[in-house]
Amino acid sequence: MLRLQSIKLAKAKHLTVPSPSSLRLVKKRMIAMDLMHHSSCFLLPTIPLQRRPSLTYALLVLNQNLPRFTPLLWNHAQLHLCADGGANRLYDEMPLFFPQEGASDVRRRYKPDVIKGDMDSIRREVLEFYASLLCILVVGALGGRFDHEMGNLNVICRFSYMRIVLLSNDSLIHLLPRTYCHEIHIQTSVEGPHCGLIPIGTPSKSSTTTGLQWDLSKQYHYICSGACFLILGC
Repeated sequence: MLRLQSIKLAKAKHLTVPSPSSLRLVKKRMIAMDLMHHSSCFLLPTIPLQRRPSLTYALLVLNQNLPRFTPLLWNHAQLHLCADGGANRLYDEMPLFFPQEGASDVRRRYKPDVIKGDMDSIRREVLEFYASLLCILVVGALGGRFDHEMGNLNVICRFSYMRIVLLSNDSLIHLLPRTYCHEIHIQTSVEGPHCGLIPIGTPSKSSTTTGLQWDLSKQYHYICSGACFLILGC
């Protein structure tokens, strides 16, 4: 410590007092610069109007323990992002701030807008939980080249834990995973009257429907397997 102090004193001896002209030049440069305001008003429960900056807050959750004011920051932010394992932290720790509420209710209320990363840290049950709260509406996925359409159908099959709906002027496609029973609510003002059920990947060994003009009752149906379509442009 004594050595450090002596070094500081030695340096201080070599300091020079700036000349008045230098001070005027520095002041002139400062006047020419734009003023940047800094405020931690995002730590207040309510940001006063006169102190509210013209900023849009985005909250990024990383894979570390959440600070105690995370719910407050969440409320002030317009965009909520998790970096990979940060989603685990949000899933596990956010309910701890609200011990009087059910964990599932808290998780549904504080759901991220984006989860980004190589997904090597996020637990599968966490990814599937947040994915189940999201429905992705895809336009431009149908029509045009048929091989592109089939590729888009393959995407919704590969990511069957996510709700993805493909739309065009003529069709609307949902994936119906075989691990669920499904109840479909038709918006008759914009949908129908026709619909189709097409098994993808594997045969449907027992399909039963109610509410259709021609219902299925434990019907076995499938699309040919062991073959590949050749699609040529023309």
